[in-house]
Amino acid sequence: MSFRGLALAQEKMRAAGQPEGAIRSFSRAYEMLVDGAETMLASADLEPVDDVAALEELSPAPGALAPVAVIKLNGGLATSMGLRNPKSLVEARDGRSFLEIIVGQTLALRRRLEIPLPLLLMDSTATRDETLHALAGEPDLRQDLPADFLQSMVPKLEAADLTPVSWPKQPALEWCPPGHGDIYGALASSGILHSLLDQGFRYAMIANADNLGATPDERIAGYLAREEIPFLMEVVEGTAADRKGGHIARRIEDATMVLRETAQTPPEDQDSFRDYRRWRYYNTNNLWVDLKLLEETLSRHHGVLRLPLIVNPKTVDPRDPSSPAVVHLESAMGAAISSVAGARILRVPRSRFIPVKTTDDLLVLRSDVYSLTTDLLVQPLAARANDLPLVELDPKHYKLLDDFEAHFPAGPPSLIDAKRLRVQGDVTFGRDVVVRGEVDVVADEPRRIADGTVLEG
Repeated sequence: MSFRGLALAQEKMRAAGQPEGAIRSFSRAYEMLVDGAETMLASADLEPVDDVAALEELSPAPGALAPVAVIKLNGGLATSMGLRNPKSLVEARDGRSFLEIIVGQTLALRRRLEIPLPLLLMDSTATRDETLHALAGEPDLRQDLPADFLQSMVPKLEAADLTPVSWPKQPALEWCPPGHGDIYGALASSGILHSLLDQGFRYAMIANADNLGATPDERIAGYLAREEIPFLMEVVEGTAADRKGGHIARRIEDATMVLRETAQTPPEDQDSFRDYRRWRYYNTNNLWVDLKLLEETLSRHHGVLRLPLIVNPKTVDPRDPSSPAVVHLESAMGAAISSVAGARILRVPRSRFIPVKTTDDLLVLRSDVYSLTTDLLVQPLAARANDLPLVELDPKHYKLLDDFEAHFPAGPPSLIDAKRLRVQGDVTFGRDVVVRGEVDVVADEPRRIADGTVLEG
């Protein structure tokens, strides 16, 4: 392979108006791929991490959030749920969308702590217009910074020769996001990083918009300042539900902490990857970053933060397996843990990690396992905080949001006393259904669970 494909990709990115920093970052990833850079993290080369500090051990730090900004990743559409709208505009619970709850949480903290607390969204071209339209209905969110900035986009590459793929029937599918590791360069190229520092903000808390447990915490902000920590990742202790998530390990060769994702794990190590008892600590994607150090690092490396490469094999049309094979060149923002000297991890309770990736997760979030406070904090019942029910809904009938809603027309069942709910088949739940223990519901033909039914394992 030659670098002909890289030249074509650079030309294509410039023609699309992508910033030079994004082009340099993509070029580095392309060169790593062509040079055969190792992208896999084998279990034999890693060891578990121990001796991790815990949030509950940190001292109170009144006033520590004053120099903090909040950044939410908002580039995703709810395509996994069959929608073409920003995922953050999906109803999370109690009639409020993820975005409405995030805004409410931000405003409540501003009022209670009397701090500016900017809220910024990293949007994509697919989410920006609808998101900004929704934010126009939140006049109290006024701030001296833009509401959002754009993540970059990079060409999908033909798997055969690594040239940019052409797909005239849907040109938008010729592009993909470069993973959320793009956030660091996008902050700089958008001018947001400079503006934040210019206005006196030293730290940013970054999190996914679909994780409503990710709220700013004074103890963590104070910890960063006291210990001069340049980069911190919040982690949780793994459970069976985390088996496919990214976990933290230590490279035996140099004792560096690394984030290992599924796409970075050799096929022969997949069973090891899913061993959540061995690889105890899992990335929440709640990150805290020293903005001053980030600016200095990016300046030294011409706007590029050197992150490990993730190569994702796909088809150009993800819904058409017969369409041409392509590769996406990506990076994970949490992978900065191996690139930033002095980076640390912090164990936090499950209440700070409520990701919604599927309708299974959405059912739990909407259930009585959680409540919404007056400050719009999403909190689990104390007894279930570290023992959430495991929900597995038949993807044939529940994967798409419209189908999911149709099967729970009166809302979710009670899951307070549930350990597991597994549904196979076409089952509609009536009002006030209660699930206790471990329950399997199997239906060979359409079935309705009557109002008030108690399902027990």
